Amino acid sequence: MPRTIVITGASDGIGAASARQLHEAGERVVVVGRSPAKTDAVARALGADSFTADFSDLAQVRALAAALLDRYERIDVLANNAGGIFADRQMTVDGFETTFQVNHLAPFLLTTLLLERLLASGASVIQTSSEAARRFARFDIDDLQGERRYSAGAAYGNGKLANVLFTKELHRRYVDGGLHAVAFHPGVIASGFAGATHGAMRWFYTSRLTKPFLASNEVGGSRLTWLALGKPGVDWQPGVFYANNRVARTNRLADDPALAKMLWDRSAEMVGG
Repeated sequence: MPRTIVITGASDGIGAASARQLHEAGERVVVVGRSPAKTDAVARALGADSFTADFSDLAQVRALAAALLDRYERIDVLANNAGGIFADRQMTVDGFETTFQVNHLAPFLLTTLLLERLLASGASVIQTSSEAARRFARFDIDDLQGERRYSAGAAYGNGKLANVLFTKELHRRYVDGGLHAVAFHPGVIASGFAGATHGAMRWFYTSRLTKPFLASNEVGGSRLTWLALGKPGVDWQPGVFYANNRVARTNRLADDPALAKMLWDRSAEMVGG
């Protein structure tokens, strides 16, 4: 029987690529994206269900969770793949710094709102993180909004480290209940995700000179697909960070359980949980 796999950020890039791959593997894919037109186009090509939600608006995340709970009796895989990097420090309608909310706080909220269904389904929760967690993060638990110190690269790295810390704490809290959490780096992908920033990072991801050094969306998507199709504890190890389908090194702060718990507690307070 096909499993139900929900992928956020699936209207393009590695999310759309993985959705296609999982559909071809016979799974029931649920496509979630920010753009109604692009999300609908991906879903229609697959004959899949689709939902739209902008993660810079937590009311839309709550509405998405309610719709998913209403539609699906099981959710076997939740792939928290949506994310982005933004040029300047800007605030969302919820009053949070945009990079932090889109990359961490919104998927944290979605996961916790779906938690009972995920536990009942023995689900896997997959976080699309990044090598940026190790290379660019300047993580300060007392400055999650970047009020004291901000750069686009550091904010993105902090968000991707938050993905790993969330994975670690989700694993600690719920692995005994049958929930399996994992984070991964999809590779350095030739996608449009850096289009909202500027400077060296935008150049690197958009220049024709660097294109030969970037992996395709299909390659990045295949790493998400591998985790989604795999059996936790057999094909991959829960509670860790992967790159190239292997357990990989990430920021040393990811190994601090007290920090992971503190981030969870502060995130829950922010979203009112």
